[in-house]
Amino acid sequence: MKILVAVKRVVDYSIRVRARRDGAGVDTDNLKKSMNPFDEIAVEEALRLQEAGYAKETAVVSIGDPGCHETLRTALAMGIDQALHVETTAALEPLGVAKLLHAVVVVEQADLVILGKQAIDDDANQTGQMLAALLGWGQGTFACKLELTEHSLQVTREIDGGTETLELEMPAVVTTDLRLNTPRYVKLPNIVKAKKKPVRVLTPEDLKVDLAPRTRVLQFNDPPVRKSGILLESAGDLVRKLRSEAKVLP
Repeated sequence: MKILVAVKRVVDYSIRVRARRDGAGVDTDNLKKSMNPFDEIAVEEALRLQEAGYAKETAVVSIGDPGCHETLRTALAMGIDQALHVETTAALEPLGVAKLLHAVVVVEQADLVILGKQAIDDDANQTGQMLAALLGWGQGTFACKLELTEHSLQVTREIDGGTETLELEMPAVVTTDLRLNTPRYVKLPNIVKAKKKPVRVLTPEDLKVDLAPRTRVLQFNDPPVRKSGILLESAGDLVRKLRSEAKVLP
């Protein structure tokens, strides 16, 4: 079995981003970037399945500008076997990404695709579901536990009321949630080795995928600034404030 993991390069989770003054987008210039945390969990799960003997080969793919090579080499340093970069500077939407991943899955002949449930920059939570639809494969989203058998995959996923377990026929698409695992620490020698490993580069034209946008963003705005709280001297003052000023929700 071959596992393909999709990873995205995003602004690091510790960085606070701001909308541009003209409202045309988010200012990401000169900000630290790293692998999307949900995708890092997907990489770790692929490696665990390989170490358990379920997968003979693992590959990672990233879509975007040349900076994605850094993210791919992080995955290689963690232990992934192969890396593929679909290089483009076009504005990417979930549908376009899903189409590119669909083409890559066909080229790589992958049996299982694992990716994060969402990226922390746009929080779209759409790519995995769209990819499964394009492939015609079963999908297990928000996975917090995976159990692989000879012919099927059991996915325990988080839902509002707790968890539910699905049994999927292979091949399949899985999107990962935070509780699935804890990614391993990357050691320095592995980082050095990863820099020497090759990264295959393709383009959307090579894969014959149209990335024409289907949506148009009208404006970006920072969230409204919350008013500062007030300090009251007693519980009685709090009760009076609640009675006179608190708004009743419909």
